[in-house]
Amino acid sequence: MRLNSTNQADHSLYNVPMHKESIFLIGPMGAGKSTVGKLLAEKLNYQFLDSDHEIENRTGATIPMIFDIEGEPGFRKREAAMIDDLSQRTEIVLATGGGVVETDSNRQHLRSRGVVIYLRSSVDALINRTKNDRNRPLLQTDNPAQVLRELMEKREPWYLEMADLVIETQQTSVHKVVRRILDKLEADGII
Repeated sequence: MRLNSTNQADHSLYNVPMHKESIFLIGPMGAGKSTVGKLLAEKLNYQFLDSDHEIENRTGATIPMIFDIEGEPGFRKREAAMIDDLSQRTEIVLATGGGVVETDSNRQHLRSRGVVIYLRSSVDALINRTKNDRNRPLLQTDNPAQVLRELMEKREPWYLEMADLVIETQQTSVHKVVRRILDKLEADGII
């Protein structure tokens, strides 16, 4: 169900009933999923979880270390198992990794088990927010800006396809972003 339009999304593609108890934040790295997620969970009295942090907690290894040892395919396999587990919980706000949408099972689980909110930001804002972050393995290249542009070009169609709600995060305070989300969820009778 796309909350910001009058048309209902066709969930029959996933052959699962709509179940809207938890909130799943999707979007590129640097869009503010963890920051927004923590405040949103606090306002809703939900538990906040970050799928990347949960992977690190369970493996005892950092995301960059997992990428170094297992490569991106190994990380994506771990991520898919984590998304399947976490998305079955109720009354959570889950911040997902930017590439979560690349795996079909992740898209299916998130769409069928909660409200999916795409936190959208311009590539320039993302570049600015991530330029000094050494914990993002895909950006450890000579041209991280180009990598971000390519990732957004590839992933944006999935973000938009999955989103029940699209919220712009650039040039807006985290409190205003959370207020917009809460207002829309209330207006649509979700909370």
